[in-house]
Amino acid sequence: MQKLTRVALMILLMAALMSLQLNGQSRSQAYTVIDLGTLGGTLSSAEGISNKGWVAGYSTLPGDTITHASLWQNDVIIDLGRPGLNSLIAYPFNERGEAAIHSEVSVPDPLGEDFCGFGTQLGCPPFIWQEGVLSQLPTLGGNNGHANQVNNRGEVAGVAENTTPDATCVPQECVENICPFQVLETEPVVWESGHIRKLPTLPGDPDGEVLAINDNGQVTGTSGQCIGSANEALHAVLWQNGTAIDIGNLGGTTNNHPQYINNQGEVVGYSNLPGDETNHAFLWQKGLMTDLGTLPGDLFSFAEAINDAGQVGGFSCDRNFDCRAFLSQNGAIADVNNLILPGSGLYLLDILSINSRGEIVGDALEISTGEAHGYLAIPARKAAGSVAAVPEVADSSQLQKPTLPAEVRMLLRKRAGRYNHLRPAN
Repeated sequence: MQKLTRVALMILLMAALMSLQLNGQSRSQAYTVIDLGTLGGTLSSAEGISNKGWVAGYSTLPGDTITHASLWQNDVIIDLGRPGLNSLIAYPFNERGEAAIHSEVSVPDPLGEDFCGFGTQLGCPPFIWQEGVLSQLPTLGGNNGHANQVNNRGEVAGVAENTTPDATCVPQECVENICPFQVLETEPVVWESGHIRKLPTLPGDPDGEVLAINDNGQVTGTSGQCIGSANEALHAVLWQNGTAIDIGNLGGTTNNHPQYINNQGEVVGYSNLPGDETNHAFLWQKGLMTDLGTLPGDLFSFAEAINDAGQVGGFSCDRNFDCRAFLSQNGAIADVNNLILPGSGLYLLDILSINSRGEIVGDALEISTGEAHGYLAIPARKAAGSVAAVPEVADSSQLQKPTLPAEVRMLLRKRAGRYNHLRPAN
């Protein structure tokens, strides 16, 4: 009897410990948030974070007329730009310290295009940055291209112009900065050891772009018509072993934008719903696209990042385009602003990158000034040996959602420029 009692007590103790462990894992994860500052201007953006903790992005210089690619290391911002020319980084550094840079050159584009989108009509060839050196990559015969992301094998994903005039580029139909100036077709490409390889678009599509690449060489992006136009993203595509696979949509006819792919081959992005009046964030895995929905009360959502643990980050916006950062995993979606420790002075607008340690970066509103700055959010508590679990949805009354300044809304609209392809909500 005494032996049975001891066994029963041990079972009860084990059950209690398991309950405590599960309860601990389900508690909301707290984040310490750091304002990454600027290069002297009023705007910065943290676009990507590597597993080493290197943060990539851009910042305006004093006067806000020039934007430079930036690197944050140990809370110090480093200017990677060239004097008098605009540049930015849109994806994380790889673990070898390489990053793709969108940078102007000092020579005007011979066709009057504005491929970099800075409004200067300067040339915009693709570049890679490593240890202070910019290396220019070839195009498909055209003048411009974008290197978007470099994986840990040194393979570069992006887009390059060929020499064929693009019949689908009709200025009055364009909704993004570069399209009224676009003349040539743009093709999805991968560079390997400096050599360019064109990837196929889907049948009938003259244009495409690779946006992200994982360490297995899988790449994702769009297939459609003139880059920057309403029909740019007719299809969301995964390229595997050189084959283009249409990964589907959420029921709309266009605006199907993959934004990131992790090493598990999972893709996140956003897609129009039936009727093309709104779009939602999606997660594509194992051949199935799942609608991630929005935060309560919002109309639009955009997934921008996923790490290898399956944590998805992005932003959710109401009909006025007042947006807030969300974090999602295993069907749960949370407003990250309800999870940050007090005292940061920031309101998190989006999540643009998540590394293997669960550290996140993106854009934040500096509440005291109304400026948009890049931020770094670090988990304050992690489960031992694993990335912290995504929290339960917290009480939305914890932090009042602000009405964003007009220039900050414009930043978010430009980031999710494909929102303008939608019919206005009534």
